Amino acid sequence: MLSMIVAALGGGGGEATADPDPCRPVRFAENAFVVCTVDLRQYEVRLFLHEPDGDVLGSFSRLKETPEGSRLAFAMNGGMYHEDRSPVGLYIEGGKELKAANTRSGPGNFHLKPNGVFYVKGNQAGVLETQTFLKRKIRPDHATQSGPMLVINGRIHPRFLEQSTSRKIRNGVGIRDPHTVVFAISDDPVTFHTFARLFRDELGCANALFLDGSISSLYAPSLNRMDALRPMGPIIGALHRHPSGTGCGEIC
Repeated sequence: MLSMIVAALGGGGGEATADPDPCRPVRFAENAFVVCTVDLRQYEVRLFLHEPDGDVLGSFSRLKETPEGSRLAFAMNGGMYHEDRSPVGLYIEGGKELKAANTRSGPGNFHLKPNGVFYVKGNQAGVLETQTFLKRKIRPDHATQSGPMLVINGRIHPRFLEQSTSRKIRNGVGIRDPHTVVFAISDDPVTFHTFARLFRDELGCANALFLDGSISSLYAPSLNRMDALRPMGPIIGALHRHPSGTGCGEIC
């Protein structure tokens, strides 16, 4: 009973407390979104691409069948990919670089510079412009490159037009502080400008990255949601960390 009272009052001692339902519906600018917020001291955020036999996972249902599936709090498609579902840009999983950074110019959203990198290292994460990420020589545990950047140091991407008529389902990721990662997916078709404002003005993210559009998908068991629109490439998953004292260290 005492522990329930402490939890209801917000916990004690300033320690991070686990949120049993990281995903919630949000309305912003007359549009519907789902926002999933994770504290990396309570959740492990990882990237997933292949099954143990080397096949591309491609779906949340197959990810759920992996050894990590029982700890999965939610998941989201994690960056753009080619027809064979290989990543278009930088992809690092478990500290191993499986695809180098893509700094070329070209058509499409990925090349709407500046693009950027979402990365996780231990219990901290970041979103940086690609060139900034490369210059800092960060060695993350997990990273995915996508584009365009939505918010750059508090400013909306300069190519986004407030009066744009291009509306699509979109998903992305932003950073509220080094320990707090915010994922969002739109339930309504929205413009890039509106999506960027969601991260900056509503979710408090000074830096945010577009992950993809149209095929954007979410697994959120707390909302009874498992999208299965099209086979996916990279998937970002948030896993409940093992309880302390299991001997597995900070990240299991």
